[in-house]
Amino acid sequence: MQIDNPILPGFHPDPSILRVGDDFYIAVSTFEWFPGVQIYHSRDLLHWELLTHALTRDSQLQMIGNVNSGGVWAPCLSYSDGVFYLLFTDVKSRKGAFKDTHNYLVTAEKITGPWSEPIYLNSSGFDPSLFHDEDGKKWLLNMIWDHRKGKNSFAGIALQQFSLEENKLVGPVWNIFSGTELGATEAPHLYKKDGYYHLMTAEGGTSYDHAVTMARSESITGPYQLDPGNPILTSDKSKVDELQKAGHGSLVETQAGEWYLAHLCARPVTNNKCILGRETGLQKCYWTDDGWLRVKGGPNPQWLVSGPDIELAPVELESNHDDFQEKELKRYWNALRQPFSEEWLSLKERDGYLRLKGGESLSSLHRQSLLARRLESFHITAETAVDFQPETFQQMAGLIVYYDTDDYVYLRISHDEQLGKCLGVLYTKHGIYDELLPEDIALPEKSLYYLRVEIHRENLQFSYSLDKKTWNVIGHEVDFSHLADDATELNSLRFTGTFVGMCCQDLSGGKHVADFDHFIYTELDN
Repeated sequence: MQIDNPILPGFHPDPSILRVGDDFYIAVSTFEWFPGVQIYHSRDLLHWELLTHALTRDSQLQMIGNVNSGGVWAPCLSYSDGVFYLLFTDVKSRKGAFKDTHNYLVTAEKITGPWSEPIYLNSSGFDPSLFHDEDGKKWLLNMIWDHRKGKNSFAGIALQQFSLEENKLVGPVWNIFSGTELGATEAPHLYKKDGYYHLMTAEGGTSYDHAVTMARSESITGPYQLDPGNPILTSDKSKVDELQKAGHGSLVETQAGEWYLAHLCARPVTNNKCILGRETGLQKCYWTDDGWLRVKGGPNPQWLVSGPDIELAPVELESNHDDFQEKELKRYWNALRQPFSEEWLSLKERDGYLRLKGGESLSSLHRQSLLARRLESFHITAETAVDFQPETFQQMAGLIVYYDTDDYVYLRISHDEQLGKCLGVLYTKHGIYDELLPEDIALPEKSLYYLRVEIHRENLQFSYSLDKKTWNVIGHEVDFSHLADDATELNSLRFTGTFVGMCCQDLSGGKHVADFDHFIYTELDN
């Protein structure tokens, strides 16, 4: 069989891959989106399903007020003696010289949970991982952040023992690896093979210079010898039709002794803008006679990869048509910074509807009433229907294409003193607010208004219907390529991806509700 990359399209960065028996798992970063840490499952490395989330309670993860592209960075999933271990960073701030990066550990006896309350580890850097040595010792690794002027901000890889009995770090901290000339050394993972500790790191930054590098040592504390073939994986920037940004890898061995490297990657649409965010790819690997890891066909990532010697195991995915008849949300839904709660969202108050209670503005880092799913293809339509009766211009609800508080395009219903109930398009680019229609469209009184967006690569087109039969195009196509990590105009790195979903605001504070009848996400042929 052949594996098509990316195996997890759309916003699925920083993959941590793990095999337990015949089951493969991948955990990915979720940043400011709740629930925290998506965990995917496969039995053949080809077919993947979103199985669960590890961080589902605010007692595990409190992100109210977290900055854009803060929150959960770079989870690491491992397994030892019947227990799953998951490490993650909760990034509270990241502007200027400083980063407040708190590292935690949660555990579970089953991958589907329940996952424990978090154990605090340290805050010296980000990208924590846990290595379970053959002698029973457990070791924490993380990159070290140095804020000082004139210093290398990526100051090396820290190693410290973790005491399972005391649930804390103990003993000295070693800086075991200062990196290569690529710089930005992060995302450490340790593997032991043939008497060597093999250290895998990400370098070059998580954009177009991204790479995977290797070093090894006979002692866990070093010294570590650089792989003469570094980087073992990186993208060819001159070939824009190839997978870009390849890096941040983790390694897995199949039952048959085959090796695969999960890594992040991205696909630009225009001007090096990657609207889907950083995705997860998979490459087949092998070990050389002198004991170094190599990517088959590498070091550039391949679109098609030879699959493992495993029986195919297709999965049944959740329906992309959500009619909100169930009492729990489908697993692909996400909220900003806060757990699902009856305080702002309900599937019970009106049978067969998703009720959103008007929250704070789309600029808020606190309590937005927004429910969205990842954009996972360059060509889609998304449709919803909403019953919304606004009484003031401060009340809004509708269909949104969203990156973060600085960048979104929003087809919203509101109220105007002259027009009454009306429909318009709000547009924010790099934090600058605009309204795209010369004048909002007056709406007649209806119980349901149907809203649709059609996306083709970096362009989107909104439309609406009053009867679900006749669709009216709204305005012109909108270039939304600014909904991407690669917003260099902001002079700030971003790390998430584009979402599409529903939201409701009540800036008066009255929590005026909007009831959504359905949400249909359809991927189109290219």
